[in-house]
Amino acid sequence: MRKGSVKEVLAKLKYDPRENEDDYYIVIEHRGAYGDVKKIPVGMIELGHGYFFVGEAQIPYHRILKVVRKDGKVIWETRKL
Repeated sequence: MRKGSVKEVLAKLKYDPRENEDDYYIVIEHRGAYGDVKKIPVGMIELGHGYFFVGEAQIPYHRILKVVRKDGKVIWETRKL
C-alpha cells in the first residue's frame, strides 16, 4: 500500500497519463470538520514544496492521512504510531 512519499504518489496521480486524477481523493486532518477529517478530490489540488494548495489555502503534506481511489481502495496511508 505505502510506496514512497505522499507527494510522490500525488505527483504520479496528477502527471502520469495512465492515471486519471479524478478517480482519487485525499483524506486530510481538518479540525472542526465532521470527524476532524475532510475529503478533497485530487483534481482540486496543486502540488508545492512542503505544502499543497486548494485554491488559496496552503495545507502541509503531513496533514494527509490517506489517498483513496473512488472505489474505496486505499493506495497510500500515513504510518500508524
